[in-house]
Amino acid sequence: MAGWVPADALGRRVLCGTEYGTVRYVGSVPPTAGIWLGVEWDDPQRGKHDGTYEGTQYFKCRHPRGGSFIRPNKANFGVDFLTAIKGRYGLNENQNGQNGIENTCVFGNKTVEFVGRDSIEKKQSGNKMKFPSTSISVSNAFSKLTTLALNQTGITWTEVLLCAPGWPVLEELYLTSNNITVLERPDHVLQTLKLLDLSNNQLLDGSQLHLIGHLPRLEQLILTNNGISSVRFPDAEFGCKTKMFPSLKRLAINDNKISQWSEINELDKLPSLQVLECRNNPLMDTEKNPETLRQLIIAKISQLEVLNKSEIFPDERRGAELDYRKIFGKAWLAAGGHWDPERNKPSEEFLAAHPRYPSLCLKYGVPEEGELKGQQPLTLKNQLLTLTIKCPDNPEQKPVEKKLPESMTVQRVKGLLYRLLKIPGSELKLSYESSKLKGKEVELDNDLKPLQFYSIENGDSVLVRW
Repeated sequence: MAGWVPADALGRRVLCGTEYGTVRYVGSVPPTAGIWLGVEWDDPQRGKHDGTYEGTQYFKCRHPRGGSFIRPNKANFGVDFLTAIKGRYGLNENQNGQNGIENTCVFGNKTVEFVGRDSIEKKQSGNKMKFPSTSISVSNAFSKLTTLALNQTGITWTEVLLCAPGWPVLEELYLTSNNITVLERPDHVLQTLKLLDLSNNQLLDGSQLHLIGHLPRLEQLILTNNGISSVRFPDAEFGCKTKMFPSLKRLAINDNKISQWSEINELDKLPSLQVLECRNNPLMDTEKNPETLRQLIIAKISQLEVLNKSEIFPDERRGAELDYRKIFGKAWLAAGGHWDPERNKPSEEFLAAHPRYPSLCLKYGVPEEGELKGQQPLTLKNQLLTLTIKCPDNPEQKPVEKKLPESMTVQRVKGLLYRLLKIPGSELKLSYESSKLKGKEVELDNDLKPLQFYSIENGDSVLVRW
């Protein structure tokens, strides 16, 4: 039961079964006999307490139930780096001519013949490379390090900042699954960082992001599965850009708790944002039609080029913005909007909910009164048309059957077809062929008209050319 305990066990990472943890205590735990390891688990559900047993606190945990005691023989401390290298790449110091394997090499448990080994050893034996006999400063050891992965190591953000001066040119830092809950501002360190992955941590408070918002070169920020419900950039008014994250091009916030459209509005304040990943958030369930949801996000974030790993083509953006301008036109009028510029004074509440609406009106003009009459509800509970999508000039493209709302505009159909057919950025030309009048095509020549305008019916074919 005693087991082996390394001399430097405190602070070491251990594996017990399938659970990882960090040793916080080594010693006795009366009234039991023998040595125990106090472990703070990466997954707090594996623990039982905060390091306190029978009224005595042996160690501290970040989570009130994140710790427990285990016997040393249950803990796997792993192996040192050199042992791992030798085991992985077949460096066996015990190989010699006496056991008849001078021309073999061991990879794990496998022995293979090493052709020409003697000549290679003779050549390499004259290598003049010198290895340091004493420890060198961290700054020199990692002065050229550009990528560092410290996933599932139990490291804290404070510890990262303490080590960061030794990584003067670091560009990519991966810190997933470390139970990081608190950030600090990285003054004078991590200034070269381009990618930061904080996935699977516990940054529940979105305001924590303000502390890393001034990293000048950060282009990619990955915050998947952090429990984040709110994102705010209070230094910028609606319609303006924040000074935070000046270089951020890609933001991944999948698997969080974002449920309000106001959080999407905030993302338009990021001056360089081009790529957004936001799947598996409660907000994604607010619209029954995923196409509608996509169009709303596109319209709300002006410079977005890729949404959930799907490229946004210019035609799709134009259609999304025109639809947005039309859909919320009545709300704009009710809130004080007007066709006369001198009387156009929408309320603060409307502008907070739709901060891009004024810029869309400047871009496309205010919605005309006729556009706002009898518009379909946003949920698109309209009759679906079963249509066959064909590419007559590209026979290698097989026909695809698709159900589309009859109220869907030609512009939005084009956006859908760009993604469905994986067509490179080019101008699409659409027409349709009636199932009742074979051979006769009708061009879909107005991007703003719905499918029902052209009297398209179930069973008809949409012909795509580019």
